[in-house]
Amino acid sequence: MIKYLFLALVASFVFASCDDTSTSSEVDDTEEPISQGNNFTITGTISGAGNMNFYLEAQSQQGIISVSETVADASGNFDMTGNIPGFGMYQLRMGEDPSQVLLLTMVPDDQLKLIADAATFATAPKAEGTEWAELMSEYILKVDNFRQEQAKIEALQGQVDLAELQAKYMILKESMDEFAVAAMKADPGNPFNVILSTYAVPSVDFASWNPDNLIVLQEVADAFTKKFPNSPIPEALNGQIFQIDMAYNEFLLNSSGKRPAPEIALKNPDGIEIKLSSLRGKYVLIDFWASWCAPCRRENPNVVKLYNKYKNSGFTVFSVSLDNNATAWKQAIEKDGLIWPNHVSDLLQWDSPMPQLYGFNGIPHTVLVNKEGNIIGTGLRGAELEQKLKELFEN
Repeated sequence: MIKYLFLALVASFVFASCDDTSTSSEVDDTEEPISQGNNFTITGTISGAGNMNFYLEAQSQQGIISVSETVADASGNFDMTGNIPGFGMYQLRMGEDPSQVLLLTMVPDDQLKLIADAATFATAPKAEGTEWAELMSEYILKVDNFRQEQAKIEALQGQVDLAELQAKYMILKESMDEFAVAAMKADPGNPFNVILSTYAVPSVDFASWNPDNLIVLQEVADAFTKKFPNSPIPEALNGQIFQIDMAYNEFLLNSSGKRPAPEIALKNPDGIEIKLSSLRGKYVLIDFWASWCAPCRRENPNVVKLYNKYKNSGFTVFSVSLDNNATAWKQAIEKDGLIWPNHVSDLLQWDSPMPQLYGFNGIPHTVLVNKEGNIIGTGLRGAELEQKLKELFEN
């Protein structure tokens, strides 16, 4: 969830200057509009885009803001000018297809030049003329390759087990993360780092995250503070770094084996109360899930496999459902073959106190507890869960 929250933050703070402009420029119909001098140009030669419209837009809390637009000539050449209030993230859209966009991290006085083919406008453009253009072009090519390889992995669903698919995806994802972090280290003040920074934060949790990324993010924030002192971006980035640091320290505590797992005492499908503390003496995977949660259901075969593998070595699963329909809950247990005996639920869905008690806002969510009842891991799934159990029981 952390990365998705960070992406939402990026969408809010990088467009803040555009939002401010839209507010300050609102005038009555009787007033003369305030003219502003042009402070950027974008020129392009887009083969196959003859007579097409091109739009420069920005996102705000009020929706899409139109910054500038123009029409290409019959050969696909266009020349766009306009005014931006400061450093921010914008999108250049070709035609009316919302997928035909390029994300631009523009700065006043930028003179961007684009060469592309209409068929690959959003996947293989050549950009030059600005500090960030070359990095943007390289990034877009890598993203396109990532998507193609990801599609190949997704095509394997049903042919290999979930843990293997997740392992393949993590290797692919790591290549993108490494590219982004290396680029930020090489040039912390590059405006395009606004986009690359999203690859340095945890995707879902901290289990496979490199804490050195926090140092890189701080270098970017410091460089932005010096380079763009009047921009809201550095302050917002610093705030997010602080939140990640706090969350990471919480993760370390939850992995140390020093924090007791809060007691859970809920009823099973037969109405009999089961307490988490009754399982002391075993390693316990607390698995928060629900019958309506598709990712949970996809993960269930992996949990079943690991339960069968280590159940005779002192391992069990304590499934806590966030269902609100007892019939659906019971049917999912049977259909997915969740053969361990420890299934509980208060049937309150998100009104359950469990999310607050264990500090999560999305499922599936797992908490691994040692024999003494202390937390030794959170958010473990797929290959990461398999590796952790292997360390516990085979080393």
